[in-house]
Amino acid sequence: MSKNDAFLHLYDALPDDIARRKAMGDLEGALRLIDARLAGGAQPQLAPRLEAERLRLTRLPYDYPYTKAQGLEQIRAEWPACTPAQLEALMDAGRIDWRMIGGEVHLHRRFLESLRLYPKDAPGLVHTPVDNTARDALLARMRAEGGLTASITLRASIQALVPVEGKAVEAWLPLPAACPQQSHIELLEHTPGGVAAPENAPQRTMWWKTSGVSGFSVTYRYQFHARYTDPMSIAADPVQPAFDLEEQYPHIVFTPYLRALAGELTRGCTSPAEKARAIYDYVTEQVDYRFQPAYLQLDCIADQCAKTLRGDCGVFALLFITLCRIAGIPARWQSGLAVRPDHVGPHDWAMFYIAPHGWLWADCSFGSSARRCGEPERRSHYFGNLDPWRMVANSAFQAPLAPPMSGWRQDPYDNQCGELMVDGRGLDESERVWQQEVLEFQLL
Repeated sequence: MSKNDAFLHLYDALPDDIARRKAMGDLEGALRLIDARLAGGAQPQLAPRLEAERLRLTRLPYDYPYTKAQGLEQIRAEWPACTPAQLEALMDAGRIDWRMIGGEVHLHRRFLESLRLYPKDAPGLVHTPVDNTARDALLARMRAEGGLTASITLRASIQALVPVEGKAVEAWLPLPAACPQQSHIELLEHTPGGVAAPENAPQRTMWWKTSGVSGFSVTYRYQFHARYTDPMSIAADPVQPAFDLEEQYPHIVFTPYLRALAGELTRGCTSPAEKARAIYDYVTEQVDYRFQPAYLQLDCIADQCAKTLRGDCGVFALLFITLCRIAGIPARWQSGLAVRPDHVGPHDWAMFYIAPHGWLWADCSFGSSARRCGEPERRSHYFGNLDPWRMVANSAFQAPLAPPMSGWRQDPYDNQCGELMVDGRGLDESERVWQQEVLEFQLL
């Protein structure tokens, strides 16, 4: 059993005294109470929850480094007229994510990037309009031709920023996995000693176990086929399959709030496609994008997203998946990279199933972005479809790596950037650097 399984227990409530310390920002006090309980050993069933919380508290200051005064200073560097009251209003409106640390409010490290997405709310900040001309042309061609296939060559790397001389080192880097969209997967070059997981691994990686090596890389080529389907044109079977409908604690949970919401959204729908479309419309029209802390800091992700109406790509996906499962529509996770010819970065989305057609896709994050930009056609495209600008590495949320990582993972749920472990300790985000590079991109 990996220690990362402790994160499966996050749905268990913390003891009140620890929860109160955390809520007031007394992280040292909360850690002291956790250590005392763990040392006492009287509540072994509670130990995994406390161990997971201990790691969360130690990592929390990295995600929320700025006081309100420091945040206001950063804003005023571009928007001198911004007042403390306006900063407070942005926080109240959910445009700025914050936590209590050391008894005072601290802002998320990417709060400025979140603010830039909403020019009306923060008019004094520099806003760079997104040019979707190339994407819109690609999607139009995909719809006209029924699908598009890309041949893509990528290089992924990860480097330790801590001393490794004479120390045991393990590394994991994501690889393209076998899935309905990907084929012709080739591993072209890699740091010696790498072992590739099977192509059907739920979080596929290349793994190294060595000593004194600080950097690892792998170069691979694959083909990605994005077919086009109009989900509303599917004549669904009268009886739909019963797989991928279960809860998955701690984040895919059928809370009373989500049950009521799913019932309200799908009331009057007569087909699986209508239900899925109603859920997609809700998520993309109501939830706004906001950069998130490390997912290990989030509680019951789908439920909280529905209540705060804020999230990033993975949070959007988990809400869609959970609501679909409640409504009786099989749904699952998929993630890896968004790969444009000139840019690559981590991305998450969802899959849903309608018999007899099979799997379809929903990218609620891209759909929400299209709504924000006033582009309804693009928003509609990402219900049922993706694009050929992808690399799929993961087919399951909170699956183990291959082989499982014995130390704490940087991300215990997903793997898009890789993991590093030195002398049995998983490296935090600030202790490593990672990169993905597009070496070749060709539409076939």
